[in-house]
Amino acid sequence: MGLIKGTARPQSKKDRTLPYTYEGRVDILEGKGAEPVYDHYFSDTLCGLVECLDEEGFGPDRVRLFGLYRGEKSELDNSLLVDDRGRWLKRPALCRALEDHFAHSHEDCYRGHVEKGTCSFEDRDRSGEGPAW
Repeated sequence: MGLIKGTARPQSKKDRTLPYTYEGRVDILEGKGAEPVYDHYFSDTLCGLVECLDEEGFGPDRVRLFGLYRGEKSELDNSLLVDDRGRWLKRPALCRALEDHFAHSHEDCYRGHVEKGTCSFEDRDRSGEGPAW
């Protein structure tokens, strides 16, 4: 009888056309330092990262978002992720906005969010993590 080593990876993480993870950077000096000093937040899903940042009280104007995949970091456009009042969109509105943008732009960093009615990230953990104090 053997034990399986490691944990099973979600199938979507094996798809190299989808970001492996998402990162949010928040300048804790709020632009007042000679250089930014960042706290980093991560999630396996963009919706999970946005939800985490919102719960922590960080609005879109304070955050830089990145999709990490193919050995690269692609900065995301926050304006795609906000409502008409400048607040973060929530699921499913966030997913639909990303789906619509991808349909027109074909930018891979926005791929898979709700393509054709299904989320390519359904098998991933939607929680976010940030710096521990």
